Amino acid sequence: MIIGGGPAGLTAAYELQKLSHAHVPQVYEASDMVGGISRTETYKGYRFDIGGHRFFTKVREVEDMWREVLGDDFITVQRLSRIFYRGRFYDYPLRIFNALGNIGPYETYKIIGSYIKWKLRPKAQEDTFEDWVINRFGGRLYMHFFHSYTKKVWGIPPSEIRADWAAQRIKNLSLPKAVWNAISGANDTASLIEEFQYPRLGPGMMWEKTRDLIEKQGGTVQMRTEVVKVNRDGNRVTSIDVRRWTENGGQSEKTERIEGAHFVNSMAVRDLIHAFDPPPPPEVVAAADRLKYRDFLIVTLMLDHADPFPDNWIYIHSPKVKVGRIQNFRAWSKEMLPDQNTSSIGMEYFCQKGDGLWSSSDEDLRKLASEELEKLDLAKASDVIDWTVIRQPKAYPVYDGEYKEALDTVSGWLKTLENFQTVGRNGLHRYNNQDHSMLSAMYAARNILGENNDVWDVNVERSYHEEFEAKPKNKASKERLDKGAVL
Repeated sequence: MIIGGGPAGLTAAYELQKLSHAHVPQVYEASDMVGGISRTETYKGYRFDIGGHRFFTKVREVEDMWREVLGDDFITVQRLSRIFYRGRFYDYPLRIFNALGNIGPYETYKIIGSYIKWKLRPKAQEDTFEDWVINRFGGRLYMHFFHSYTKKVWGIPPSEIRADWAAQRIKNLSLPKAVWNAISGANDTASLIEEFQYPRLGPGMMWEKTRDLIEKQGGTVQMRTEVVKVNRDGNRVTSIDVRRWTENGGQSEKTERIEGAHFVNSMAVRDLIHAFDPPPPPEVVAAADRLKYRDFLIVTLMLDHADPFPDNWIYIHSPKVKVGRIQNFRAWSKEMLPDQNTSSIGMEYFCQKGDGLWSSSDEDLRKLASEELEKLDLAKASDVIDWTVIRQPKAYPVYDGEYKEALDTVSGWLKTLENFQTVGRNGLHRYNNQDHSMLSAMYAARNILGENNDVWDVNVERSYHEEFEAKPKNKASKERLDKGAVL
């Protein structure tokens, strides 16, 4: 049984079928779309992402799966992204003359001086995001390019975010390396790649095809089927209870109990802990309740002309507007638009469920997004010919001061379960990339076939910065098993 039809859940099912003819994966997805946050939404023929998803990895198995599923449906996209700050656009990755021209000689001198100061007398401990960045870039550059945007994304000061997040997302980058990359064109930092693969119809295409392949091989992917309870007998999970949703959003009052031999979860770990029956020990439940999430919404504006800017996306550091990032979906793939004489612009807002942004009416959000697009001098509000809004809860696990201790408590208990594994971004409460979520799911599938991988220890930095392959540890993962089992 597999809980969740996002990248992790579908990868677990695909990998299991690839390694064993005898296992029959059953995937249960609460929504009406596969792909989770990597899905591709559609509106009147326009296709758009819930945040942009580049397909880049050094994990060979992940690359192989992408190719097996999509084949010729991949296109190569040249990356163009910029930062908007203090009324100017900065190329990202850094272009030395562009940056110096925007910042000016005096501020450049101050940034270099600040960098030298912090290299000579760095912070002794790197407990927070702020500490980590200042030690590598200096305080001046941190205040310019990291503080305001990070606070906008997470809703809390960078001094309250753990250094784990910085080490995972921007490891292997420093000021000297950024300058050298800008001068030489060299780059080995994953967050700065300048070319990537992309499904021609958006990332959801990958997961829609994966679903179809799973079902073609005899597995099932059941939509609008929410897992509401995970039943266990001691350290073994015995079954799950599901509740069905109708196409119009109605919920069945009845639940259905489904038994299985092995279970893989990708729902948010906080929700998972509350789904267990009997519940975990009180300290585990209390720890799960301390895990927090950042929510997200996107206002997609259709404009009456093509490409108001050439970028795939723009990071908006300006505190004068609420928008955090802006996507130009035609720059990702022209096939995302039904009319090439128009444009589809995703205005992305980071928020909390129930706050002012989240609770705003769709019309108010259209007005806000249109006005901010004009305020940034990217297009006029009057250019908007149509629009739609998508809200995404639990988009990003939060790395605040409480998360590490809480997650250690939760994971410690989950590891005691004999036939239950949890994978993926929300299943592991890790702000990882799509390929990391997939690799954790591959490990889970291989464990079912006899391996002993720790899904909590999939190293995202290693998978980006080394030529890395997860090799099978025993013959079980290489052989087709004769015994049947329902997953």
